[in-house]
Amino acid sequence: MSAAFTGLELLPTAVAVLDEEFVVRYANQAAENVLDAGLKSLLNQPFVPLFAEQDELRQTLEDALANHWDYSARNINYLRPNHDPVALVAMVAHIVLPETPLLIELRPIEQQLRIAREERMIDQQAANRELIRNLAHEIKNPLGGLRGSAQLLERELDKPELKEYTQVIIKEADRLQALMDRLLTPHRTPRLAPLNIHEILERVRSLILAEFVDRVAIRRNYDVSVPDLIGDKEQLIQATLNIARNAAQAVLSGLAPKGNATRAKGTIELRTRIARQVTIVRQRHKLALELQVIDDGPGVAQDIRDKMFNPLVSGREGGSGLGLSLAQTFIQYHRGMIECESRPGRTVFTILLPLG
Repeated sequence: MSAAFTGLELLPTAVAVLDEEFVVRYANQAAENVLDAGLKSLLNQPFVPLFAEQDELRQTLEDALANHWDYSARNINYLRPNHDPVALVAMVAHIVLPETPLLIELRPIEQQLRIAREERMIDQQAANRELIRNLAHEIKNPLGGLRGSAQLLERELDKPELKEYTQVIIKEADRLQALMDRLLTPHRTPRLAPLNIHEILERVRSLILAEFVDRVAIRRNYDVSVPDLIGDKEQLIQATLNIARNAAQAVLSGLAPKGNATRAKGTIELRTRIARQVTIVRQRHKLALELQVIDDGPGVAQDIRDKMFNPLVSGREGGSGLGLSLAQTFIQYHRGMIECESRPGRTVFTILLPLG
């Protein structure tokens, strides 16, 4: 590999370098993954015949070469042998190297959309956290005064039945105080240490089974080869527990009422796998943990799918709307991301966490 291309190997995106005849002279590891081909099969091969839109791509390359300009070509379909074509976004750049003047960056369109969605979600989460934190601080101060005033009023009341009203005020003030505390607590710095993800999942499993006795079955589908990761044990337990608890509640909503002898159990699956060459918010990781919580409930309501990770958004009556928001916050602290795919009968929450 030429020293000029050394830095390209570290890029998270797929990159190929072409000569003036549009022959591949270099491709990084990410390109091998996107094109599903080894380096030996790519080097010294014509680039254009790999794609369906050969005339459009050739013209783009010729224009970039002749004019020393950068072009972009969208919806280029890579022709994989014995597979369906893969839609890619191709970015063509002219570089100042005499024998290899063209650099091509390739992104799967699906990945491009996912990255854009992740970035929007991170920006929205940061804005929401700041808004909620400021709001919580503003609410906490009058809550203390409200509770104190109710206690003073209670001491002056002679009739016991009137004290019921002050107790309502005090209890509601305490409930709101606890809610404000929960909104403010995620901001502590993670306490990082080596940990085993399956120990965390076993803890979550025992908590869910204890809370939803005889109503939920939990299947383990673990990859025992997953190495230890560096993380905050309590935060990862809480994040996974929030997702699993949501799954259990969703499953129960689709079952027969409690007390019905014919009711069935809902099913949750905890699944772990190693993912290779994963991009999480524009950063490439050689190895990542893929942790999935899968349930057979009725699915996430369509009207909240795009905002389910926002604070105070809940698809369940009486829900606080904080569980998924806190889970996303804790996972982002670990440089990871949560995604969700849902349809009736199958909802999959996927947590991606870098390993190493």
